[in-house]
Amino acid sequence: MQQKIERETLIHQLCGTHSSSLRRYKIKAAGEISWFKFFRYEMANIFCAQLGGGVGFMLRKAAYGPLFEKVGPGLIIGRGVVFRHPGRISLGRQVAIDDNVMLDASGAGTEGLRIGNHVIVSRNCIIQGKTGPVALGDRVDIGANTIITSPGGISIDSSVLIAGNCYIGGSQYYANRQDIPIMDQGLYTRGPIEIGKGSWLGAGVIVLDGVRIGKMCIVGAGAVVTKDLPDYVVAKGIPARFTPNT
Repeated sequence: MQQKIERETLIHQLCGTHSSSLRRYKIKAAGEISWFKFFRYEMANIFCAQLGGGVGFMLRKAAYGPLFEKVGPGLIIGRGVVFRHPGRISLGRQVAIDDNVMLDASGAGTEGLRIGNHVIVSRNCIIQGKTGPVALGDRVDIGANTIITSPGGISIDSSVLIAGNCYIGGSQYYANRQDIPIMDQGLYTRGPIEIGKGSWLGAGVIVLDGVRIGKMCIVGAGAVVTKDLPDYVVAKGIPARFTPNT
């Protein structure tokens, strides 16, 4: 089932309103927060984001912590991490976020971007509530360079292992007209993505929107998952086909 995505284009967000450029930046980066909180957000980015060593580790934890909706003890934030709309981001206990990660809750709605306890997000990952919420359960481990972008909502259950270079999400473009560019025809989603408890996605796996992966599944490296997978299966190939995990 296709559901049209209603959203303002990025170029309009950045350039298409009559408000000042500073206000447009504030709304895009930090959301509808007070100017005082925005000042704290900017100071954290300017003075702490790239600071190395133990000093940087301690200052980032202190500077960014109050900006989140909720944050548990033991938070680790690497260098160059970008938080968009941190007031919609909830982090559990002992969450580790490596260098150059982006957590973006700007399109995640009231449910926001929620990360459970003992979660590891490796370097260069993007986790984005594009036009829907994102929820990661306890002990999720995400490999480097993985992109999780939510057109209709993404829910990853506890103890899911995701190898590097995976892509989870992505909306679809309408392409039934030939008189206008595809980029101007609009977007749709086939629904939320769900990944069941204890599953393992190998390196370079792609999971398209609207797909449910059951619990304790193994998805082989490079597979493209276009349809639901039941519990306890091994899936591989393009498109992914499954066999029982015996």
